[in-house]
Amino acid sequence: MEPRKTKQKNTLKKVLRYLRKYWIYLAVSIIAAAITVAFTLYLPILTGNAIDLILEKGRVDFPGIFAILKKMAIIIAITAFAQWLMNVCNNKLTYRIVQDVRDEAFHKIEILPLKYIDGHSYGEIVSRVIADVDQFADGLLMGFTQFFTGVITIIGTLGFMLSIHVGITGVVVLITPLSFLVASFIAKKTFNMFKLQSETRGEQTAFIDEMVGNQKVVQAFSNEDESLEKFDEINERLQKASLKAIFFSSITNPATRFVNNLVYAGVAITGAVFAIRGGISVGQLSCFLSYANQYTKPFNEISGVITELQNALACAARIFELIEEQPQIPEPENAVVLEEVDGTVTLENVSFSYVPEKKLIEDFNLAVKPGQRVAIVGPTGCGKTTVINLLMRFYDVDKGAICVSGHDIRNVTRKSLRANYGMVLQETWLKAGTIRENIVMGRPDATEEEVVAAAKASHAHSFIKRLPNGYDTVISEDGGNLSQGQKQLLCITRVMLCLPPMLILDEATSSIDTRTEIKIQQAFATMMKGRTSFIVAHRLSTIREADVILVMKDGNIIEQGNHESLLALNGFYANLYQSQFAR
Repeated sequence: MEPRKTKQKNTLKKVLRYLRKYWIYLAVSIIAAAITVAFTLYLPILTGNAIDLILEKGRVDFPGIFAILKKMAIIIAITAFAQWLMNVCNNKLTYRIVQDVRDEAFHKIEILPLKYIDGHSYGEIVSRVIADVDQFADGLLMGFTQFFTGVITIIGTLGFMLSIHVGITGVVVLITPLSFLVASFIAKKTFNMFKLQSETRGEQTAFIDEMVGNQKVVQAFSNEDESLEKFDEINERLQKASLKAIFFSSITNPATRFVNNLVYAGVAITGAVFAIRGGISVGQLSCFLSYANQYTKPFNEISGVITELQNALACAARIFELIEEQPQIPEPENAVVLEEVDGTVTLENVSFSYVPEKKLIEDFNLAVKPGQRVAIVGPTGCGKTTVINLLMRFYDVDKGAICVSGHDIRNVTRKSLRANYGMVLQETWLKAGTIRENIVMGRPDATEEEVVAAAKASHAHSFIKRLPNGYDTVISEDGGNLSQGQKQLLCITRVMLCLPPMLILDEATSSIDTRTEIKIQQAFATMMKGRTSFIVAHRLSTIREADVILVMKDGNIIEQGNHESLLALNGFYANLYQSQFAR
C-alpha cells in the first residue's frame, strides 16, 4: 500500500504536469496577485500618513489629506483590475486543466480492455469522471485563487512591518508557527477521510445507477425493501465519512482565528507600549494593527485551502488511477489493415479464461470456409459468447491464434477487423438521438434511400413510419419508449445497412415475436448469402439451415456437423433439440 504522503506527493506532481501546459495563465495570475497584495499593503501606510496629518483640533492638513485620498483612489482602481485579471486567469487555468483531465479519462475509457469495464460498476466509473473531477476543480480553483495571494500577502506584510518596527514584528513572527501546527494537524486528518468519502460517494452513485436502470426488475420481484436497506447502509457510511471529513475541515477557521487573535493582541499590547514611550507614532501603530490583521487573514485562507486541497487530491488520485490503468494491448507498428476479406476464419489451439484459476476454453480448433454459416449451441456458460468476444478481439486469447483471411488478428488493426464484422447482440444498445442517427452509426455517409431499404429489409420500416416524426423521431438513451423488439429491429437495420463480409448474430431475434422472426430469418438468409456467419442461438429452430453446427460444452466442441447429421448421432445435440420440441 502506497504511504499517504507519497501518494499525495505523486498526485500533486501529476497535477503540476497538467499545469505546465498553461504556465502563461499561472504567470499572469501570480503577477496580478503580487500587484494586488503590494497595493493592498501600501494602503495602510497612506492611511497612517493621513492620520499623522491630523495634528490636533483645528490643526488638520486638508491639502495633504486630499492628495493622499487621490492616490488611494488610483491604487484601489488598479487593485480591483488586478484582482479581476487574477480571477479570470485562475478560472481559465482551472477549467482547462479539468477539461484536459476529463478528456484524458474519457479517452482512456475508450481504449481500456473490456476486462476493466466488466470488472467495475458503470456508476463508479461515471462518479470518477463527473463527481470526482468536479470536487477536484473546486479545490484547484480555491487553491489558485487564495493560495498565491495568501503567501504573497504574508511575505509582503512581514516586509512592511519590518520597515516600520523590528521589535513588534518579532512578536508576530514568534506566534506565527502556531498556525502552521494547526494547519498541519488538520491536513493529516482530512486526506484519508476525504478519500473515504469520495470512494463511498462513488459506491452510492453506482448503486443508484444500477437501481434506476433496473427499476422494473426491482419492482417485479418486490425487491424495493432490500434495495432501500442497501441504500440506507451505503448512505449511512457516506454520512459518517462526510461528517468526519467536514468536522475536521470545519475546525480550521476557528483554530486559525484563535491564533490570529493572539497575534493581534500581541501587536496591540507591544505597539501600545512602544507608542507610549515614543518609539512609534499613533499613525504607525494604526498601520501596524492593520498589517497584523492582513498578515493573519491569509493563514485562515491557506488553512482552508489546504483542507480543500486534501479533498481535491483525494479525488484527483481516483481520477489518475483510472487514467493510468493499463490500456488494451497496443497494435503493432506494422499492423495490417484488413481490406479484401474472403471470410476465411480459423481458430488454432485457442485457450482462454476470464479468471486464470478457472479454465473455460482449452485447445479450441475451428476452420470456417468463406460463406459458411456456423451455428454455436450449448448450455449456458459453455463459452458461446466468449468465442464471439475472441473473434471480435474484445478479449485476446491466452494461447493459440485466431486468423482472418490468413492474418493473425493480433497483427491486424482492431478498427479494420471490426469493420469487417456485422454484429447483432441479444442486448440492444441505442444512443440518444434520432432513429436515422442510430441506423447510420456504421455508415454515416449512407443515403436516405439506402437507410429506408435497410429498414424495409429488416421489417423495421413499418413501425418507424408510425412514429411521430418517422426517421427523425428523437429517442432517449437506450431507446426510450420503444419495445425491446423494436429496439432489436433497429440494431438489425444498422447491420443491414453496412453488410460487411462477416456476420455475428448472438441471440439476434430473442426479443422478436414468432411472426416477425420468420420474416427476419428470411432477411438474414438473404443477408448471409456469400458471407461468413456466426450464429449463437438457444432456440435450435433458428439454426437448422446452418452449414456447420458446433455443439459446445465446458469450453470444448463435443459435436460438429449439420442439423441432420447431429440428429442422426443421437448425442448431446439431439437431446437438446428433442427437449425443446418434445410434447
